[in-house]
Parts: sequence; C-alpha cells; structure tokens
Amino acid sequence: MTRLPQADLEAAAAERRAQAAAARARRVERERELAREAARWLGDDLVDGPFEFREQFEVVVSPGRAHAFLEYLRDGLGFTMFVDCTAVDYLKYEHGEHPERFAVVWTLANLDQEAYLRVKAYVDEDDPVIRSATDLWPGANWAEREVYDMYGIEFSGHPNLIRLLCPQEFSGHPLRKDYPLRGRGERDNFPVIRRGVEERY
Repeated sequence: MTRLPQADLEAAAAERRAQAAAARARRVERERELAREAARWLGDDLVDGPFEFREQFEVVVSPGRAHAFLEYLRDGLGFTMFVDCTAVDYLKYEHGEHPERFAVVWTLANLDQEAYLRVKAYVDEDDPVIRSATDLWPGANWAEREVYDMYGIEFSGHPNLIRLLCPQEFSGHPLRKDYPLRGRGERDNFPVIRRGVEERY
C-alpha cells in the first residue's frame, strides 16, 4: 500500500513568513526611495524628512508649497490615490519640537508600486488656513470638512466647507487639546427631536 506524502506544515508556514518578510522589505525600500525622490523635488521647501517610523515614511513641507507638492506626488510620482487627510494638535505634546501648534497630514498611495507616503504641513495657530486638495482628489472633500469641524483648520478653495459631524451652530472644535472633555455645555442647548418611536413603549 502506497502512502501519500505528508505535508510539512511547519516548513510551509516558515516559508510563507519568509516570503511575507521579503515582500515587506521590498515595499519599505520602494517607499524609502519614493520619499527621498519627493524630498529632492522640494529642495528648500523641505521642512523635515523624509523620516521613517515603523516602516512608514513622512515628508514635511512648507504650507505655501503643500498643494504644489501634492500635485507633483500625484502626477510625477504616481500617488494617484488619496487615502486620508487629518490633523494634529501639538498643544501639550511632550515629544519633539514643532514649529506650530497644528499640522495637516495627508496619506497618499501609489497603487502601481504598492507604496504609501504621508505629507505633513504645519499651519499658523492664529490663522489656520491651507489650500484645499479637492481639486486634486475630489475624495478629499469630506476629510477636509471633518478636519475643519474637529480642529478649526480652514481649507481655502474647498467647494462646501461646512461642519460634518457637529451641528452648524456648534461653537468650538472638539479635537483641539484645550477643548474640555465634557464640552462647554453645548449639548445642553441642543433641541430635542422627538421621533415618535418612544411613544409606542
């Protein structure tokens, strides 16, 4: 009686892990080179970077050149996919030096090379305005509205910059570090909308 060959499950798992590690190393190297090329294009407008944190790369650009840089990344380096736009409030942040309190952060993807890149631009606390990227990626619309709503950072040229999560009458920006955790009593003034459902119970 002929016995079927037994699969070596441990060896197969080890091979898969090795293949995954090699693929990750190739991706990181591609992202590193793209980040370096992006930084070279910026020249004197490069504020910081490119630097790596947990195999992710970031380039810091001056706010006045951010839009042109994003356009170059899309058209020149193939970062055609807008992934996200968010912000950071560095008030009370204990790590590192930051030239401004607020920073806008974009995450972009190059699908052809399976690469990601983060772009950061600091904005003035007293006049937190930066140019909208909606003309480059229409999908930036909602992300920029959320940043405006939560942080109070304005995006010039946005087609409809109104609050996204809070009511239009809401005062303040809940993700700013100086905003109280329990709010400033805004919820006490919200009108109660009766839906009629509770009347049945």
